[in-house]
Amino acid sequence: MRILLLEDEPEMASALKAALERRQVIVDHVSTLADAEAVVELWSYDVIVLDRRLPDGEGLSLIPKLRALRVEAPIMMLTALGAINDRVAGLDGGADDYLAKPFAVEELMARLRALGRRPVTLKSDQIMVGRLTYDFRHREAVVDDKPLDLLRRERLALEALMRRPGRTVLRATLEDSVYAMEDEIDSNALDSHLSRLRRKLEEVAAGVEIRAIRNLGYLLRATA
Repeated sequence: MRILLLEDEPEMASALKAALERRQVIVDHVSTLADAEAVVELWSYDVIVLDRRLPDGEGLSLIPKLRALRVEAPIMMLTALGAINDRVAGLDGGADDYLAKPFAVEELMARLRALGRRPVTLKSDQIMVGRLTYDFRHREAVVDDKPLDLLRRERLALEALMRRPGRTVLRATLEDSVYAMEDEIDSNALDSHLSRLRRKLEEVAAGVEIRAIRNLGYLLRATA
């Protein structure tokens, strides 16, 4: 499990990170809302854990921004604000769980495991970026109502990118989406698929670009 921890108190963050990592949880720690918003553009998480009182604002304010970015990971509030009205505000504000400080690490772990088991589903069967629409139900890419003729692995790569528009999709994630476990993968095979996909999108003026992010992966975004 990989989580993002937004906590501005250094001692709390350090102790919690160490405790979770002893339990085989990968923890990326940030201390501001701005840093959290930047990090989710680069990485995907199983759960996001947010404090509320932060140097640059209220932790709850990040939730609608994350959903607007199509970050669908479950969100837990972990905060000293533990009164009933605070919990209600947190859950009504979009949090999937709410745990007040102080807390037992084992309870936190149990809640993280429960959140991690929840299925993540797209809120819509279709996503539009630029002039390109991808229909996840029918697994079809369309530009101006005209279907694109894509090879199977080009379509699988596009589907993985369209699930995270404007965000970097790690190379390993793309390979997992495109290839089966038993497939032998040439070192530049994925790049070849994406090069052909990029060319096909350019030919129909789809209004998107596929950008290589050095040493990380690729992202798809609308062009200006």
